[in-house]
Amino acid sequence: MLDIQKRRVRLMLFIMGVLALSMTGLSGDIGYRLPPKEIQDIVDAPPLPVLSFSPNKDKILFLKRRALPPLSDIAKPEEKLAGLRIDANSNTRSRMSFYTGICIHKLLDDGTLGPEKEVHGYPVGARINFVTWSQDGRHISFTVRVDEEDNKSGKLRVWIADVESGEARPLFKSPEIYLNAIFDSFVWVNNSTLLVCTIPVTRGAPPQNPSVPSGPKIQSNETKNVVQVRTFQDLLKDEYDADLFDYYATSQLVLASLDGTVKPIGRPAVYTSIDPSPDDKYLMVSSIHRPYSYIVPCGRFPKKVELWTVDGKFIRELCDLPLAEDIPITMSSVRKGKRSINWRADKPSTLYWVETQDGGDAKVEVSPRDIVYMEQAEPINGEQPEILHKLDLRYAGTSWCDESLALVYESWYKTRKTRTWVLSPDKKDVSPRILFDRSSEDVYSDPGSPMMRRTDMGTYVIAKIKKQDGSTYVLLNGMGATPEGNVPFLDLFDINTGSKERIWESDKEKYYESVVALMSDKTDGELSLDQLKILTSKESKTENTQYYLQTWPEKKQVKITNFPHPYPQLASLYKEMIRYQRKDGVQLTANLYLPPGYDPSKDGPLPCLVWSYPGEFKSKDAAGQVRGSPNEFPGIGATSPLLWLARGFAILSGPTIPIIGEGDEEANDRYVEQLVASAEAAVEEVVKRGVAHPDKIAVGGHSYGAFMTANLLAHASHLFCCGIARSGAYNRTLTPFGFQNEDRTLWEATSTYVEMSPFMSANKIKKPILLIHGEQDNNSGTLTMQSDRFFNALKGHGALSRLVILPFESHGYSARESIMHVLWETDRWLQNYCVNSASKADSDSVADSENKTLSASGGSAAREDPSPEGSSYLPRSLL
Repeated sequence: MLDIQKRRVRLMLFIMGVLALSMTGLSGDIGYRLPPKEIQDIVDAPPLPVLSFSPNKDKILFLKRRALPPLSDIAKPEEKLAGLRIDANSNTRSRMSFYTGICIHKLLDDGTLGPEKEVHGYPVGARINFVTWSQDGRHISFTVRVDEEDNKSGKLRVWIADVESGEARPLFKSPEIYLNAIFDSFVWVNNSTLLVCTIPVTRGAPPQNPSVPSGPKIQSNETKNVVQVRTFQDLLKDEYDADLFDYYATSQLVLASLDGTVKPIGRPAVYTSIDPSPDDKYLMVSSIHRPYSYIVPCGRFPKKVELWTVDGKFIRELCDLPLAEDIPITMSSVRKGKRSINWRADKPSTLYWVETQDGGDAKVEVSPRDIVYMEQAEPINGEQPEILHKLDLRYAGTSWCDESLALVYESWYKTRKTRTWVLSPDKKDVSPRILFDRSSEDVYSDPGSPMMRRTDMGTYVIAKIKKQDGSTYVLLNGMGATPEGNVPFLDLFDINTGSKERIWESDKEKYYESVVALMSDKTDGELSLDQLKILTSKESKTENTQYYLQTWPEKKQVKITNFPHPYPQLASLYKEMIRYQRKDGVQLTANLYLPPGYDPSKDGPLPCLVWSYPGEFKSKDAAGQVRGSPNEFPGIGATSPLLWLARGFAILSGPTIPIIGEGDEEANDRYVEQLVASAEAAVEEVVKRGVAHPDKIAVGGHSYGAFMTANLLAHASHLFCCGIARSGAYNRTLTPFGFQNEDRTLWEATSTYVEMSPFMSANKIKKPILLIHGEQDNNSGTLTMQSDRFFNALKGHGALSRLVILPFESHGYSARESIMHVLWETDRWLQNYCVNSASKADSDSVADSENKTLSASGGSAAREDPSPEGSSYLPRSLL
């Protein structure tokens, strides 16, 4: 009787709320809301600084950051052009984060830090970006912008600071020279000169959109080309957009010396990258040009790569690639022509690049598939490019060492195969050979990656380590995946014999340690093992990350940072990496978190939030491998599900949800089946452990995790009491040319697209679902329209649902007001439909009654219902 009365009271309160809302057309109070204080305090904690080491590893910059930006920052006007979002007033990408201050510490001989020295001289309140060391470490360069009146961003000016004194000054004496940071920004070409992308001083006002169009907008395919593209956002729409893109993206390159000398080089163009040769004699300059496209972003526009002298004299054209609208959507497909053009890191001025032999189409069977070439910057006597290596898979990069050693990588997504080749690039009598041939999914077999050292030219090459007996090795830095979790390591590896010796390994019992950088690379040539010095990080389940110096041969460890715990109120939380099995035998893992002070005998089962993101695999064995470490510190971001530990929830974070397609089978053909089986196993495990109440388990996710959440509520409603779906895509027919790792089209795999789409199963969703989406989502596939239409489908079937649209926010949320409101909405949802949920048997009937009342009262607001005057910054919440 008491339960029935409680249900009646709940239903009456709900009806009263709906009646009140039906008078306004909006749900809840108008305005941004704040979550409970225990959540606010964690999110508002000051962020830790970012560290940057000098080239000689003798100084460290501590780059200070602010907490979450205000909504007014992301509400600034922006232009959406060619796949970019541009702050027109500052001529940068919009929504840029920044540093608030720079402090310098010397790294003393004993490994400790010297006193802090603050960089000074720049304006108070400056926003700092693009912090870069000079090659000799005596100066740092960075940009400064100061907000102007009316909340407008100021343009960026380049500043220089003397590291010894900390004194900073503008690089340019003229106050009219500003950085153009739409693409590249600036680069040191030697210790006293920078090459800077500037806004042309002769640039006038931006082009005006004609009030009367000159004609219709026309796109044509009368040549019957096959052009399949994904749902790219923020594309050019017309000729005016193209003119506007040219206006903001065009730069004038300027050589600027520390003594004040300024020299413009080249003509103004849309430069996308500037790359000096290792010997600083040449510049490789990339630019894009017309004709532009209305269906692909600027990364596929026609691209020209030229070779100049360092003072701007044209030498030759390396390539001029045409517009690439027709890159196939098949995974591992690439652009035709020269790609990945770079300088050899071990040579003064040698270029290398790769060219596809299959027309860029991964479906074409051909051998070789890619060829890697190299040649001198200025070939002598018409020398032709030299073939470095031929590959049957897709080229994936090169690590250079010297004339006798380079590693070339290739991979293929469909099979997950990856190979590492050993080459002697300048010794023609030595044949290439395979060093590693493995599956990229098999983390247990990962041998690690070679550690790189800095050369006198400022490039990075594979470090060679010499032992006392004269033998030489490379250092392999690996994550050390094992069935018990990751145990990072450092191995001495003999390239010729394949033998290896472990010289360092992370603690396994309490801590998680990893190698961050090689610190003993001040001189060229081989490094002595007895003088080896590395930077490591160290953390535990309850201790946040700190950095240490380790030196050989005694392996002495010195702590160099002492960052405070970012959220001491959760310092004693409980974390366990749990293992369990899916009904088809696939091994699964998850991180289980419990609130500080939790006592199962006193507190009993808790409300539980399951938060995850599916992954695709080609084998069951690989899908079942353990990834991550049980000893890693639980980093809690601004929208992390771990925030609800402060509200007494159990959190099952990242339970593995492998979608497996073995052999010729496509993973997504059994997506729903495998998704539900993984969720069932996870829920069964936390219930069996007694930490989660079986009637109070919520599920949530972001992006593809939101897609997962909606599918689980549609196909596994018996598992969860409610769901939270952020920035998801729910109707795959709106992404007809592929999504995530699916590279079949809607017409090739119609049933898969339809069956995977929770939009098509909206009539099956009976549990409360909260949809949240940024109004300016620019992620491919997750248009804001996805949530709008899904909500309308849910309403059309009487589902208990709520849609929150966040003004100005993109795929991820950044403004403090937005994030706090998301946390308030999430907490409200969890309290109403998880903590206070009825039993599973009763909740469906109560929800059905509530939904029928909602439909009868007209309480579901239509989008067209306008917000009150002046409230356009308010989140749109519809119930």
